[in-house]
Amino acid sequence: MRQRLLITENRSFREHFADLREGDKVAGLLNIKPTEETLFLDLVERGVRLFPSALAQQLSRSKCLQAMVFREYMVPHTFVARDRNDLVQGITAYGMQDIGSVVTKQNRLNCGLGIHIWPSIEDVYNQTSFGSLAYPFVVQPFMDSVTDVRVVIIRDYCEAYWRRNPYTLRNNLYFGGKSGEHELSKEQLSLCKAVMARGRFPYAHIDLMVTPGGIYLSEINLRGGLKGARITAQDYHRRIRDAEMDFVRGD
Repeated sequence: MRQRLLITENRSFREHFADLREGDKVAGLLNIKPTEETLFLDLVERGVRLFPSALAQQLSRSKCLQAMVFREYMVPHTFVARDRNDLVQGITAYGMQDIGSVVTKQNRLNCGLGIHIWPSIEDVYNQTSFGSLAYPFVVQPFMDSVTDVRVVIIRDYCEAYWRRNPYTLRNNLYFGGKSGEHELSKEQLSLCKAVMARGRFPYAHIDLMVTPGGIYLSEINLRGGLKGARITAQDYHRRIRDAEMDFVRGD
């Protein structure tokens, strides 16, 4: 009887990819390039078990996929502009809601580098029409008076901290932002857990937008910076390794 394969690093994954069968395990983040992401579908169809899940890994790579899967948790009227037709429909919808300033998020840029604010969605359309902004990207109404909260969850470990930069839309701590401890409300923690369950995230870095009118998901990732967090890098990686080992030892 064939012994089940256990893959724990990317080189072995590449070497044994064709041999993987139902019940085999792959533990750890896969270094799959954007042009190869359909491999996740192939692995799931073959019954290969991944940790983190294929869905979580794919969601971490794409802000556009997050906006489609987690739309109910995001700022109302968030949508993905895949092409000119989507954007023109968005112009009509935003006009009907009297939405002014908007924010766009480029699909695969992190650390706030792909976030842009525009006076109106028409300005976004103008930029795409002349090739200055490439599809696809996320569009959402600009929200004022927002507290940016980063939540780190690894199984039973959970902490949150606010991030703020009064001089820019981007609150990334590496670009001069400040941070402080944040006490999560039951509603905020419930949203985090709902998002993780929907995306099958075993652990996550979650960015929340806390506003006077509600709490919204900004984005979620399997990895992220720890600047501003209480947890040390050593403890953080240990907890993730422990989670991986539990997956390896499980049935």
